[in-house]
Amino acid sequence: MDGRRASSGIDGNGAALASGRVTDALRDAILSGRLRPGSRVRQEELAEEYGISRIPVREALRQLESEGLVILVPNSGAWISKLDRAECIEIYKIRERLEPLALSESSANLSPEALARLEELVLRIEGVESIDEFLQLDREFHLLSYEGARMPQLAHMIHKFWNTTQQYRRAFAASVGKAGMAAVHHEHRLILEALKRGDGEQAGLILYGHIRRTRLQLEQHTEIFT
Repeated sequence: MDGRRASSGIDGNGAALASGRVTDALRDAILSGRLRPGSRVRQEELAEEYGISRIPVREALRQLESEGLVILVPNSGAWISKLDRAECIEIYKIRERLEPLALSESSANLSPEALARLEELVLRIEGVESIDEFLQLDREFHLLSYEGARMPQLAHMIHKFWNTTQQYRRAFAASVGKAGMAAVHHEHRLILEALKRGDGEQAGLILYGHIRRTRLQLEQHTEIFT
C-alpha cells in the first residue's frame, strides 16, 4: 500500500508538471500573438505534441480560462478568447482604478536599482521598431513600477488583467501610429519623473489618464472587435 501511495504521488507530480508546461507554452503563444483570438485549441493535438494524456491538457486549459485567455464550451471544445468590446471597456475601467492604486503604494518602496531599470526601459521603448518588442518592454515597465506595492491580492488581479488585455494592447499599438506612440512615450516619462521624485499620487494620476486614453482609443476603433 505504501508503494502504491508513492507511485500515485509521483504520477500526480508528473501530471502537474506536464499541465504547467502546457499552460506556460499556451500562455506564451497567446500573449505573443502566435495563437490568434478566436482560433480553436484542440486537446488531442496538444496531448500528442507534448506526449501526455488529455487530463493535464484539460487542466492547463482550465487554468488559462481562469486567466481570461481561453473559452471552454461544454461538449464543444476550447477557443482562444476573442476581442470583445464590452469586455475591453469593462476591464480597462477596472484597470484605471486598480493600477494607479498599485503605483501610488509602490512609489515609496522602489529601490534605486528599480528606478534605474525603469529609466532604461523608457529609453528602450522609445526606440523599438516592432509591436512585439513594444508590448514586452511596456509590460515590464508597468509591472516593475508596481512591484513596491506590498499588496499581493492587488498584484494578482493586475497580472490577470494584463494577460486578458494583451490582445487589446496589441490592437492599440497597431492602430495609433507615430503620433499616438509619441503620447505614450511622453506619459511614460512623466510617470518615471514622478516616481523619481517619490510623488506616488501624481504618478497615479498620470497613469489613470494613460490607461483611460488607451481605452478611449480602442473604443473608437470598432473594427478591432469585428
